[in-house]
Amino acid sequence: QVQLMESGGGVVQPGGSLRLSCAVPRDKYTVTVMGWYRQAPGEQRVLVATATDGGLKQYGASTKGRCTISRNNGANVAYLKMDSLKREDTAVYYCKVNLRWGKVDREYWGQGTQVTVSS
Repeated sequence: QVQLMESGGGVVQPGGSLRLSCAVPRDKYTVTVMGWYRQAPGEQRVLVATATDGGLKQYGASTKGRCTISRNNGANVAYLKMDSLKREDTAVYYCKVNLRWGKVDREYWGQGTQVTVSS
């Protein structure tokens, strides 16, 4: 089992910013994709942003233009910067990674971190 290390989150005022980070232990695999999904109470988990080890990035519709994902491939760490936060950004944010051992691909989820946007 691969343990993801998530940090960041908390309570932020509307219009504010935050940064989340997610780290994967270094081992004999390639971290092909790192990213975040979020889930608000009573709703489905949706894409926030992902980034491949080749530099391709994808953003969810609700956060596009307000967030930036970046990666330090050498350290197996990804960062999510979110700006202009809205109350509807309140959710649990989950880090997800895809790891590759040779021809075997597996995905792992973090335990999630709460982000609350409130004044």
